Amino acid sequence: MDSGSDSFKSSERRRVGLIYDERMGKHFDLTNKKHPESPDRIHEIWNKLQDSGIAERCTVMDGKEAKDEHISLVHNRKHIDFIKSISSKQEKFWKEMTKKYNSVYFNQGSSEAAYISAGCVIEVAEKVAEGELDSAFAIVRPPGHHAEPNQPMGFCLFNNVAIATQYLLDKRADLGIKKILIVDWDVHHGNGTQKMFWKDPRVLFFSVHRHDFGTFYPCDEAGSHKMTGEGPGKGYNINVPWEHGGCGDADYLAVWDHVLIPVAKEFCPDIVLISAGFDAAIGDPLGGCCVSPHGYAVMLNKLLEFAGGKIVMALEGGYDKVSIANSVQACIEVLLQQKPIIGSSEAYPFESTWRVIRAVREKLSSFWQSFSERLPVKVTSMSSPYIQVVSSDSEDEYNTFSNRVSQDLEKDIENVIQPFSDLKVNDGTGTTRQASTNPHTWREELAKIDIWYATFGSNMKLSRFLCYIAGGQVEGMRKPCIGSLDKSKPKEIKWESFPHRLFFAREHTATWGPGGVAFLHPESNSDEKAYLCLYRITLEQFNDVLLQENTSSFDMNYPLFDMTDLQSIEERKCVPVEAVKNGWYHNVLYLGKENGIPILTMTCRLSDVDNFKSGKVGMRKPSKEYANTLIRGLVEGKQLSEEEATTYIQEAASRAL
Repeated sequence: MDSGSDSFKSSERRRVGLIYDERMGKHFDLTNKKHPESPDRIHEIWNKLQDSGIAERCTVMDGKEAKDEHISLVHNRKHIDFIKSISSKQEKFWKEMTKKYNSVYFNQGSSEAAYISAGCVIEVAEKVAEGELDSAFAIVRPPGHHAEPNQPMGFCLFNNVAIATQYLLDKRADLGIKKILIVDWDVHHGNGTQKMFWKDPRVLFFSVHRHDFGTFYPCDEAGSHKMTGEGPGKGYNINVPWEHGGCGDADYLAVWDHVLIPVAKEFCPDIVLISAGFDAAIGDPLGGCCVSPHGYAVMLNKLLEFAGGKIVMALEGGYDKVSIANSVQACIEVLLQQKPIIGSSEAYPFESTWRVIRAVREKLSSFWQSFSERLPVKVTSMSSPYIQVVSSDSEDEYNTFSNRVSQDLEKDIENVIQPFSDLKVNDGTGTTRQASTNPHTWREELAKIDIWYATFGSNMKLSRFLCYIAGGQVEGMRKPCIGSLDKSKPKEIKWESFPHRLFFAREHTATWGPGGVAFLHPESNSDEKAYLCLYRITLEQFNDVLLQENTSSFDMNYPLFDMTDLQSIEERKCVPVEAVKNGWYHNVLYLGKENGIPILTMTCRLSDVDNFKSGKVGMRKPSKEYANTLIRGLVEGKQLSEEEATTYIQEAASRAL
């Protein structure tokens, strides 16, 4: 796809505003210095723009706090008072509120940062609307698009873009801004912004985001393409929900060409506001997509044809510091229009991208003339398949995997697998061993070895465990499992109790949605008693289950847990599997033997328990669906009555570590 550069005018120097304020760096997480939404995000951007000389080519502006009367255009009084009061509270209150709300934190600098962040976006939006600036970029934090009328959410305290939008429409009607296009390209759905303009035909809200069928944050159906607005706002809410991660330049540009640009031409906005999150960028730890700085530049360039180039960009997400700085610089260079956009994309969109585009156009075809005709087959046939391995309980909104291959599928797969032939794996004891290049060799070997897999969570229910063997899903699960290569059922099933503590932690999983999931404390304690269901399966099957419990992004060219590990675990007691160390259940724990066969389970490490205790990683009660699965497993296994099982789970979920 040719990027194009129609709006490049070398003879015209555009007046681009740049607003930044160090005070926004005072908002940070007291309990987790490595929190992704950190002050370093904007510091890195600002330093990049200064070092490259971009900042001096812009009109640099100081931050300005928003007024309550302007914030109240989209937020209720209770919410405003809450955010305003935060800084006057103490650390205990901040920590309590951090636990109460959805993915936010607070400290003594939060109030000021929130007011400045919102005020900065209002300030530059007004300057652009007045004509004093042609366009502007607000380097702000905390971000805003998740914040709802009555609550903070998803790292966001005030909804900066929504406040500025409503301000232009209601408080500065004299500027002639009657129609506003909001483009939200953050990898997460802008749920808060959507709510605020749900019934307003003056605002065309467009959001392209990962949705993963409702399992990607914010984990609901609000981001579905079926959500199109209500009343007079019907048709003015456009969601483009990706089905999976891995989407890149080609996917976004296809959506621009076949959804956003056609409808924007019909809508004809007076100004464009962009919720500019860069967490869909290459390397972002939360987004799992791969948009390049060039891709963002092309997307922005295509929007310059609207509203006379009046564009206001406000930073939202983006958590890889290098990637976000490079992407912001690429965008500001487009706004300055002093450098043509060079380059093109050779990749094709995913098949699923065309499927989503067709669904969006069909749903909105009665509202927009440009969607009335079907896309030509010759256009939508140019695509790449998406390969996904598994669905994992460890896979929350931050852990995703996708791999794109060209039409020469065999060659691409060979290129992916070949590097494993030289891979040396550290087994945790200081010994390295060569990875096998023939998966059939290790599978044949491990298929001859039996182990007992001891389960303490949802796998206690046989039908749920069989999803990891045969594939599929049971009631309550949001995503299916791919299953094991060997789909043979367990040879035996037993129940035993062990002196370990059962507890629940984490906030959300892709498989079960919001709510904690079960963990077994790695250390034994004679005062504790946990019920475990033991499945006699092969070591090959155990490896496939271990994979599915921990990740969806690993090539099984060699076993995760092999004979060397099995022979050493009785003495070592546990074997952390480094290849899937980001998984929640990567610590294989030895529980003894049954009829001479080793009993193994998988849980967290002791360091994870410390993080749960300190509050660095959240603990949360299980969802009703997940808890019911555990209860049914205990009842069907004839270990406890339903009342006893319910009490057992409730106590495990409520007791502090």
